[in-house]
Amino acid sequence: MTDDYLWFEGLPFLVIGYRYEVIKEVCAQFVIKDEDIVTVSYPKSGSHWLIEILCLIHSKGDTKWIRSVPIWERAPWLESEDGYKLLKEREGPRLLASHLPFHLFPKSFFTSKAKVIYIMRNPKDVLVSGYYYWTITNFSKKPESLEQYFKWFLQGYGICGDWKNHLTVAQAEAFDKVYQEKMAGFPKELFPWE
Repeated sequence: MTDDYLWFEGLPFLVIGYRYEVIKEVCAQFVIKDEDIVTVSYPKSGSHWLIEILCLIHSKGDTKWIRSVPIWERAPWLESEDGYKLLKEREGPRLLASHLPFHLFPKSFFTSKAKVIYIMRNPKDVLVSGYYYWTITNFSKKPESLEQYFKWFLQGYGICGDWKNHLTVAQAEAFDKVYQEKMAGFPKELFPWE
């Protein structure tokens, strides 16, 4: 299974469309600008839906841009070889997407004023969506069954590692604290998990 991936910092990435040198350069040298909008998610969490919504907001509801320019050009994937090339040449404000976990994110992000939207999805839904996606693509080895894919999912054999470690414990706690503060004025019945 490990031969089917490109490994960077102990995390698996697809072989097609990704290069070790590009990911390394993204993490160390890519400059995220203050006016950028960054969508970050674990794969199969709804990034494309959000990108389509953001593109509609950006174009003030005009669908010409969305119908004429592919999604990977409107919001290039930062860590992919093609996405990185597009983003390096593009002037701001830029819309970019990434599946990188935060500990691999470009260092410039943490000192910028860029807006980030982190998308989280129930891991059961991520698992099922990922399984069906990987059974119809030719990007990597296909799972023989949902059970096999579940084992891979738990072992972290997906793009950019495993779901549970996409955020570190400290980042998850910081996110939860900010979330609690921002949602303090809303009725408690909106949040049944509390």
